[in-house]
Order: sequence, then C-alpha cells, then structure tokens
Amino acid sequence: MDTYCNAPRALATEAVHAGRDDLARQGLHAPPIDLSTTYPSYDSRAEAARIDAFATNGAELDGPPVYGRLGNPTVARFETALARLEGTESAVAFASGMAALSAVLLARASTGLRHVVAVRPLYGCSDHLLTAGLLGSEVTWTDPAGIADAVRADTGLVMVESPANPTLAEVDLRAVAHACGSVPLLADNTFATPVLQRPAEQGARLVLHSATKYLGGHGDVMAGVVACDEEFAGLLRQVRFATGGVLHPLAGYLLLRGLSTLPVRVRAASATAAELARRLADDPRVARVHYPRIGGAMIAFEVHGDPHAVIAGVRLATPAVSLGSVDTLIQHPASISHRIVDADDRRSAGVSDRLLRMSVGLEDVEDLWADLDQALAGAGSAAEAEMSRALH
Repeated sequence: MDTYCNAPRALATEAVHAGRDDLARQGLHAPPIDLSTTYPSYDSRAEAARIDAFATNGAELDGPPVYGRLGNPTVARFETALARLEGTESAVAFASGMAALSAVLLARASTGLRHVVAVRPLYGCSDHLLTAGLLGSEVTWTDPAGIADAVRADTGLVMVESPANPTLAEVDLRAVAHACGSVPLLADNTFATPVLQRPAEQGARLVLHSATKYLGGHGDVMAGVVACDEEFAGLLRQVRFATGGVLHPLAGYLLLRGLSTLPVRVRAASATAAELARRLADDPRVARVHYPRIGGAMIAFEVHGDPHAVIAGVRLATPAVSLGSVDTLIQHPASISHRIVDADDRRSAGVSDRLLRMSVGLEDVEDLWADLDQALAGAGSAAEAEMSRALH
C-alpha cells in the first residue's frame, strides 16, 4: 500500500489528491477549514524550542500550530499540493501574487543581493515594483540573450515571465537558467500553470504564481504562491512571518478546491482559445495575433480599429482585469494592467496601444466567436465614422 501511495502519479491525479492524502484515514472527505488565529499549548518550554527552530531556518513547525502568522493547516494543504504539481520540495503561499514577489525580493535583499536582472514584458505591477525600487532593489532590464552579461556580483535574482503578460512572448527557460549561473531564476508561471509547463524542471529555482488566476480559477479568491526548494522556502516563511502577508485559511481552502479541476479547466479553455486565435488570425479586422507555442487559454491580439470600441462592444465576455476564471475576460493592457509602466518601455516591450488581452473561459466557442465578431464589427464602424467626421 505504501509503495503504491508513494509511486509517481499523473498530474490530473495529483491535482485531485495532493494535499488530501490523509483525509480518508481521518474519516473525512472534504478538507477541513481551520480558522483559528491562535492555538493552545500548556508546554511553553517546548513552544520556545519550536520558535527558536523556526527563527533559525524558517522550517515548518513540527507538531500542532502555534499562531496563524506562523502557519495554518488549511493553507499548508494547498502549499503541499502546489509543490507536488510544480515538482518542487516546497511552496509558500501569500495574500497576493505581489506579496509573494515582494517576499522573494526581501529575502534576497536580506543577504545583501539587491540587484535584479529582468526581462520585459512582465505583469505591470511586477515591472513597477522593480523599476520604482520600492523595496530597495535595483533592476537591469535586458533581453534573454543579455542575461549573462547583465549579471553582477550583487545580483540576487533573475526574473522572467513565460508566456509573458500581456504579449504571450515566450523564453527558453532552460537556456535562461543556464545563463543565470548560480543566481536564482524566478519564473512567473501564472499564464501557463503546471498543466502546460513546470519551470523547476527546466532549471528555475523559484516558480511564482498569482494564484488569484488559474489556480483558484473562479474569480473569487486573491492569493500568491512561490514553489521552490525547502531552503528558500524557509527564508520566505520568515519574511511572511515578519511582514504579515499571510493567506487567509478560507482562501487556502478555495485554492485547494480549485487545483482539483485545474487540468480540466486549462485544457478545455486552451482548446477554445486555440480555435479563437486561428479565427482571429484569419480576420482582416485584426492586425496581429499572439498565441504561445505551448498553447494556453490566453490570447493577445492587435486590431486595426479602435481597441476601446471592442472593449465597449463585448456582451458575453466581461471587460475586466485579471484572468484565469471560468468566464472569459478581455482588457486593454495599455489602459489598465500595464498603465503603470512607462509608455516608452511598454511599447518597446511589445505592448502596443492597439493590443487587447483575452482570458478565454469555459463558454462555447461559437458563442464567444459571435461576441467577438460583433464587437470587432462595431469597432470598425466606429473607426469609419470617426474618419468620416475627420474628413468633413
């Protein structure tokens, strides 16, 4: 029995069972939600020893929990499951994706390594956090071919996002990891999820997710997580304890539930997205379509007409930021998600003013195409009307 339980399992099986392996033995089917903020203990000497051990290396506490900021059993189940899906030793969850990235930067800065090498495009707020130096970091922006030359003695991190937000540009993660040398590579895997790629297998030491997106999958939970080796996880737990960016237990429960359908959702939405990308590429109203080689449920496309008119014209898709939900979302990155990035930097990274980003959900492909078709037609009519007014 033990040999069977420890044997490698397919991703779809892990998605359903990881983090839940002990439930049947406890007479449970659904994982419990532990909402406690503190826990009783009558042995203060033992508690002191456990706190000392955590302070030394950030290791997960043996025995019962102590305090919600040190860890929570429900959140720990999600962390265990995500680490299994990404193929890493550990994972550490946070209140948001930006809290997770901030913890990584603070962990590296604590060792005096404040310099970051990064490749654009990144999620707009990630770009802003690095560029503004809000956590005392200094960033050198480069393309993948320039990473090795950009690394300095004080470089603590190399960061890439592939497929990138919002252009869906891809990088060769294995080649980038080689170029990093001994510097840890952080790969943002939010768009691909472990269903489509596992960056740790290609040399990334850190795998970042805005768990708000596909991992949760229903647009009702905000979270972030870093999958990594146990040594780095210890540092991240210490930062989380000190700064308080903890994940609420209810969010941990929702994320664990979301993981169970992750492979099904991603594959179904990806099949629809691939078909929509094909139709958009053949549409004369569309100037260019971006769709990654590895597939996925994200599409970026540039229109000849007014992109704002497309946003205003959709009726089935929801015009909103975020992504990865069961329903389709569409937004204009230059106006919202990447507005905070300097306009010249934004455009040089391929985020044009006519670019639209669509997160394809689980609706029927024909219904989604009908919605896009009428929105594009309305945008074309609006552009023709504007041109006519200009001529007269």
